Amino acid sequence: MKKYEGLFILDIAGREDLEKEIVERIQKAIEHAGGRVETVQRMGSRPFARNSRTRSSGYYANFIFQAPPKAITELDAKFHLETDVFRWQFTEAMPEMPVREPRATAEAGAERE
Repeated sequence: MKKYEGLFILDIAGREDLEKEIVERIQKAIEHAGGRVETVQRMGSRPFARNSRTRSSGYYANFIFQAPPKAITELDAKFHLETDVFRWQFTEAMPEMPVREPRATAEAGAERE
C-alpha cells in the first residue's frame, strides 16, 4: 500500500450542515476501495484563486490515507458521480524526512582547527 493525500473541494454552499456527512461518505469510499484513512484535515470554506462560472468558493477537506494503487482509479471514477464533490486531487504523499540533530558547537569548533 502507498500513502496518498486527497484534497477535496466540496460543493456545500448554503448547506454547511452537510459537511460532516459528506466527509464521512468520502472516508467510507476510501475504506471501501481498500484504503485506510490516517488523518482528515477540515480546512473550511475558502475563496477560489480564480472564480469558476458557477462558484467563487468551496469547502476544503484534506485526507491522508494508505491504499493500493488500483484504489485511486476506483475512487476517481466514484467521485465523478458524486454531486457534492466539486473537485478532487490525489497525490502520492511525501515521505517523512528524519529530523537531523544539530552537532554540538564544541565538535564544530574542533573540526575547523
